[in-house]
Amino acid sequence: MKKSVVLIVVTLALSLSAHAQLLYRISGNGLAKPSYVLGTYHLAAATFVDSIPGFHEAMQGVEQACGEVVMDNMNSPEMAQKMMAAMMLPEGKTIQGMLTTEQLDRLNALMKQLMGADLNTPMVGQQLGKMSPAALTTQLSLLMYMKFNPLANVQDGIDSHVQQLAKQQGKKVKGMETIDEQIHILFKSQTLERQLQLLMCMVKHQDYQLQIAQQIVKAYYAQDLDRILEITDMKFNDDCDSTEEEENTLIFGRNANWVKAMPAIMAETPTFF
Repeated sequence: MKKSVVLIVVTLALSLSAHAQLLYRISGNGLAKPSYVLGTYHLAAATFVDSIPGFHEAMQGVEQACGEVVMDNMNSPEMAQKMMAAMMLPEGKTIQGMLTTEQLDRLNALMKQLMGADLNTPMVGQQLGKMSPAALTTQLSLLMYMKFNPLANVQDGIDSHVQQLAKQQGKKVKGMETIDEQIHILFKSQTLERQLQLLMCMVKHQDYQLQIAQQIVKAYYAQDLDRILEITDMKFNDDCDSTEEEENTLIFGRNANWVKAMPAIMAETPTFF
């Protein structure tokens, strides 16, 4: 979970240090106008962009914004229904039926702490009990963060904010990935057995996971990429660590695909990535 948010750093025509900034200008190499890259963290407040030097000037200087996905598409009824369907277990399966009694007790204890109810509560058991372990892990991780950071607004992150700002300025908005690609990455790229293992890892390391999320937010606000890398490279040295294949699916392979696509995009239109 600590690596579930991607920071992208593009080194095209960059000469500045990458140690204490999040916003980069890409120029030269035949570009008529510069484009820009902003590293984002999904739990950071959208209003933080106002304190990033050059952010608003960069937005004014481009003709489009490009994020992971077009956030408005994520919020359409059709896509919301597709996303919800992807978050569900196969027909006839439940979380309760996949866990041992001890595992279920530990999961219920965490849910009781976060929600005041658990899978023994009929409505909760009927709804959340049918979620895939990956989807439940995501939901509980957000609830955990919000419980200890009540002012956090995970529905209005920097990604959404930048795209809305671009629309207000009459600029185009596009995504590097489709909703279907995101669904596969988040909910379909691991076996149910592995998803279940990682769900119980979150339960086991819940205090540590919260500390990591808070430390990353702090480092992000300080624009300290070295510290972010240090935190996200921490290991449990057990099965709770991401495998090389998982990290490639979630982070490195995606970054490589984006970087390959970016030169053509910015050559055609000055873009805020």
